[in-house]
Amino acid sequence: MSDACQDISQGHPLLEHVEVLGNERLAKGVGLVTLKAPRIAAAVEPGQFVHLRIAQGRDFILRRPFSIHRAEGDDVEILYQVLGRGTRELAGMGTGTAMDAVGPLGCGWRVADGVSHVLLVSGGLGAAPLGMLAERLAERGVAVTVAMGAPTDDRLVARELFEGVARRVEVTTDDGSAGMRGFVTLLTQELIAAGEFEQICACGPEPMQRIVAAQADAAGVPCQVSLERLMACGIGACLSCVVSTREGHKRACVDGPVFDAREVVWDASEVPPKH
Repeated sequence: MSDACQDISQGHPLLEHVEVLGNERLAKGVGLVTLKAPRIAAAVEPGQFVHLRIAQGRDFILRRPFSIHRAEGDDVEILYQVLGRGTRELAGMGTGTAMDAVGPLGCGWRVADGVSHVLLVSGGLGAAPLGMLAERLAERGVAVTVAMGAPTDDRLVARELFEGVARRVEVTTDDGSAGMRGFVTLLTQELIAAGEFEQICACGPEPMQRIVAAQADAAGVPCQVSLERLMACGIGACLSCVVSTREGHKRACVDGPVFDAREVVWDASEVPPKH
C-alpha cells in the first residue's frame, strides 16, 4: 500500500452503482453487507471509506459514510452498527437491492516498507477499517498482532478474519465472556510495554484511541488512528467533519480518516490558532 493518500487529487473518487450481494447479521445491532462494486474494489486502499446513498427521500438526501472492511474481486464488505435511520434501512436491504456509492474516499493507513511487526487495536466496530489492513500486511510478510475489545463475546466482530491472518490475537470483553475482563487499553498497555512493535494502528471509541495514542507515545512507537466524524459531502467542501490537529483544523474526509496520533489534539480547546 502506498504511503500517499489516495484521494480525489489522484483520480478518485468514483461514482458507482452497486448491488447488495448479501447482508448478514453478526450480532445484535451489527451487520455485514457485501456489495458488488468492481471499480471501487479495484481502487480501494485499507482505511478508506465509501459514501452511500442508501435510499430515496428527504431522510436520505445526505449520503452515509462507511469504512470498507474488505475488498475481494468485484466485491466490498462493510461492517455496520444499527444506530439511526440510515443504518436501519441498510440492515433491511436484501440481495439484489441497488444503490449508489462514491468512493474510495479519504486517506487510509500508511505502513512503510521495512516495518516488520504491527499492532492493530480494535475497539468494538473499530474492526471495520482494520480487516483489509490485516490481510494486506500479512500478504506483505508483516507480522500482525491484534488486540480486540468489545462489550461481550458476540460483539468481537471480525475475530475469525484476524485469527486467519495475524500471528497473534488477544481479546478483552467488558463482562469477561471472552479473554481478559476489562477494556482493551489494559491489554495494549501490556503489549506495548513488551516492545515488540514498530507501528500501531488503532480504531474504536475516541477515548480508547486517545489512551492507546498516549501509550504509544510514551513507548516511542509510531501510532495512527482512524477517527469517526459526521460527514455531509465526503469530499472536503462542507467542513462538517473537522478534526483538531497541531497544524489546525483538518477534514476527516480528505485529510483522514486516518491520522498520525501525534498530530491529533484530543482536547479541541488546545487547537493552536491559525492566522
